[in-house]
Amino acid sequence: MIELQHLSVAHRHGYDLRTVVHDVSLAVAPGECFGLVGPSGCGKSSLLWAMAGLNPHWQGKMRLAGHQAQPGKAFTGDLRREVQMVFQDPYASLHPRHRLRRTLAEPLKLLKRDHINDRINAGLRHVGLDPALADRYPHQLSGGQRQRVAIVRALLLEPEVLLLDEPTSALDMSVQAEILNLLNQLKQQDGLTMVLVSHDAEVIDHMCDRAVQMAAGRIVAARSA
Repeated sequence: MIELQHLSVAHRHGYDLRTVVHDVSLAVAPGECFGLVGPSGCGKSSLLWAMAGLNPHWQGKMRLAGHQAQPGKAFTGDLRREVQMVFQDPYASLHPRHRLRRTLAEPLKLLKRDHINDRINAGLRHVGLDPALADRYPHQLSGGQRQRVAIVRALLLEPEVLLLDEPTSALDMSVQAEILNLLNQLKQQDGLTMVLVSHDAEVIDHMCDRAVQMAAGRIVAARSA
């Protein structure tokens, strides 16, 4: 489902590009949860953002959900839909001044999906939320509820690959466990392929079938999860 060969990722600094991920090669099987673990600044989130199509400054080969991505080009068409990301801070994907139903409906309208309200209600139930919450604003929900809504937003597009960038680190410990258990359930029910980034080795060991350790922008070791 995911194949990276000699992938390097750069960030723009002024007029220059600085390479922050070096020569990463890995493969993730369909239905697998694969972990990237390491300290802050080691390059794991930079790698994930490139895989999500959010940073085009990469070199190497990247194949996702049967599609060959091209360096320097934005994801389009099926590739853009089939690879979705859940961010550390759900506010990154939830507009603070829009009711949740409007935010959740926008990508479905772009794809010309039918029965949008029914899809949204079903999606919220799928992650254990009352559909009535769709008519609230993000600030009216708890942190755990907001992260569940962010997960719904990704899943409504029926992706093949779900990328998770520290999805619980901004939450209280008890809520962290709820979200991790939810992600495990969704993986089993929906057959999702997941890549999980975390600085917490215990989270990686709990969630992932396999994992690698990153340091200074490189994979330095495999972890048995």
